[in-house]
Amino acid sequence: MAPTGKSSDAVELVVGDRTVRLTHPDRVYFPKTGATKLDLAQYYMAVGDGIVRALRERPCMLHRFPEGLDGDKVHQKRLPRGAPDWVQTVQVHFPRYDRYADELCVTHLADVVWAVQMSTVEFHPWNSRRADVERPDEWRIDLDPMPQCDFDTVRRVAGVVHEVLDELGATGWPKTSGGQGLHVYVRIEPRWEFGDVRRAALAFAREIERRVPKDVTTTWWRKDRDPTKLFVDYNQNARDHTIAAAYSVRGVPEATVSAPVRWDEIDDVDPRDLTMRTVPDRFAELGDLHAGIDDAVFALDPLFEWADRDEASGLEEPDQ
Repeated sequence: MAPTGKSSDAVELVVGDRTVRLTHPDRVYFPKTGATKLDLAQYYMAVGDGIVRALRERPCMLHRFPEGLDGDKVHQKRLPRGAPDWVQTVQVHFPRYDRYADELCVTHLADVVWAVQMSTVEFHPWNSRRADVERPDEWRIDLDPMPQCDFDTVRRVAGVVHEVLDELGATGWPKTSGGQGLHVYVRIEPRWEFGDVRRAALAFAREIERRVPKDVTTTWWRKDRDPTKLFVDYNQNARDHTIAAAYSVRGVPEATVSAPVRWDEIDDVDPRDLTMRTVPDRFAELGDLHAGIDDAVFALDPLFEWADRDEASGLEEPDQ
């Protein structure tokens, strides 16, 4: 997977059995680091197995920066025009507006590199796949620190999350957010709709809050949250809510990456060290730390029992 030719205007990248033409390869996308469009494409090629595993068969919203980070950001749900015939899509419905959109559906690494050609920096997949878009197969635990919450608190709460998942018999797959937080993914049976998964996620979040009330909040309205606490954002499991994929570069000056980590790394990891420059060597050494995620499927039934208990005690489920 290497360039077959380069000019000041374009370079052709061989990606598997396909060739992707990358225009303006020298355009600087990250002014702080000097990383170019070609650097971004080569990053995704270096972590190919990981990014494809994270995106495979999922509707995917694209965060595009046509002029690099110094220009405007475009949130693109519909597949950009001009896609090769080998780029696949999945149709999703947006009930609020009664509209449909054909979103990118990654099946090969060349799809990712083509999206970079279309100025995509970040990839934000749904937590369901095209076989049944309305039934998620991924439960997402988003550890979202409020403005005055430090990363040591995130680390402590992650340890409690790991402990509770172990008690449930669920395997969690952690990653940095590319910002100040952490995400933990759990593969689930695609038996339930989005509202059900969100309800289960809220029950889990409340259990974490019960165990570490000094550190955690599940308060719904941001203005009402303690700014020193960590919000366990269960609403990331609502329909059409997306999070940056594992291995996605973030559209920030440092080009940080939402990078998979081992549980035993969390006490020492500094998310600022996991960047577009450093993650390829890490990937070459460790491989994809989420490689086994599809083999560790959890049934949400115990969380529905927790939800029943909470609701019986008078706790309500906030509106989306």
